Amino acid sequence: MPISVNPSNEAIHKLRRQAECGLAGDFFNQKASDWNNNGLDSWLDAWMISHTADIEANPYGFVGAFGRWAIGNPNWSCRDEGSEDDCDFNPCGNAVLNGKRNETRQAYYVMESVNRLHTYFNGLNQAFSSASIVAALTKDSWATTFYKDKDVKSVTALREVLNAVTAVVGAGAAFAGLGGPVTGAVAGAGAALFAGATGAISPLLGQHQDNTFQKSADLGGLLGSIVLKGMKTYINANNLLMRGENFQDTGDIRTYLKGGLFLDFPGIDKVAVIDNINAKLIGHAVNALWRSQKVFIIGGGACGDGQGIGEGPQDMAICRDGKAWYLYWWEEPGRLILNKHKYGWTQKPLGWDKLGKGDYAGVTIADVINSSLDSYKAARYAYGPETAVARAQDALQNGWGNPGAAGASWEGTFTIPVCDVGWAVAGDIRDKKYILQPTGKDYRPHWCGPICSGDVQQTRDWIGATNMANFQSPRFACPNEPPY
Repeated sequence: MPISVNPSNEAIHKLRRQAECGLAGDFFNQKASDWNNNGLDSWLDAWMISHTADIEANPYGFVGAFGRWAIGNPNWSCRDEGSEDDCDFNPCGNAVLNGKRNETRQAYYVMESVNRLHTYFNGLNQAFSSASIVAALTKDSWATTFYKDKDVKSVTALREVLNAVTAVVGAGAAFAGLGGPVTGAVAGAGAALFAGATGAISPLLGQHQDNTFQKSADLGGLLGSIVLKGMKTYINANNLLMRGENFQDTGDIRTYLKGGLFLDFPGIDKVAVIDNINAKLIGHAVNALWRSQKVFIIGGGACGDGQGIGEGPQDMAICRDGKAWYLYWWEEPGRLILNKHKYGWTQKPLGWDKLGKGDYAGVTIADVINSSLDSYKAARYAYGPETAVARAQDALQNGWGNPGAAGASWEGTFTIPVCDVGWAVAGDIRDKKYILQPTGKDYRPHWCGPICSGDVQQTRDWIGATNMANFQSPRFACPNEPPY
């Protein structure tokens, strides 16, 4: 007598899916790991080699040829040209797809990944075509809010902002939509997205190399314009990849699908993308303006101070790993005066009170200090655009961070020069109780020795990076000329 076996719930669901959708239904609810577990990278390589003639003959290239082979639709184009359904496909009941039998899974996974990659690019384009990014950047008060030029002369910091945009667009645009670390098998695809983005935006920068704030006081308008032009390159990226062509020397569509990066991609949070990129762009702009002045970070003693090296301004501080770090600006009088204020005083940087609120809500004092500390750790006072690109690439390839998801606190957004004076707590240096000071016209630090890590050369480098070379104010009260 045969034994009766009750089918499991999974078996029942499988039968239902097959009844409704055919064999393709077995492969729904896919995960990125399914791509690797089923050898999709090598399978897709083999498919493209064996269908080279079909790809070349189809007006839509790779995607059109694959659509014809997988679902019987030679017009599956996935182009970004205004249509909202040119990349849609319904795997249920498709006789061609289900008829692939041993290759149905592979065909379905590739089509899902292509569709979601297309959705990703569309989402980025829509996010960056939003008026909000231009509104956040387009202001006529940048130079007066975050900058004071006592000589009222032309400022050329704009070029530095534009250089930084390369890394912002690459890191932010390519990864703000992915969220979290891009690790494991998909790291290569993530790095390719970054490289393609940075390569696409770079040519736009040379068009503005002669701009100064006098020629283009509306920094935000220019910045927003360049970024929006840069984002349009993603339309080109989508279309090239869908045709099976190479994008910015990063590879064809296989590079971007590698490891299953887009097999289960849930879509882009456009609001999060806009907020993230706005914060980065605003951060880079403020950083460039502050770097052209005597703005600096100093600290390294215990949080709360009380160690004999002075007291810093608590509203300009963060406590990180048990150490306090303070953000300062050394303000100079705008005219010749002969009283005690003639050498200037430590102050809060111009525009500090605008951060964390309104248009600048995405950038905080903590972001400024944390980003600068990480920049200092990575490259001391030489963290430039090339460093930013290389570090972001390394973060993505090796999975130690996602620059697009980190906001304005990501290293390189701010590069305010950092001086570690923690050594002075136990060290011997004259007037060390005045190394840290509060802010205001009645306060001026005394730096009568190599305050940065107790090292003369490092202190010289820091003084140079803060625009204080040959600046007498911090050494005025010292009995002997400091060695820096």
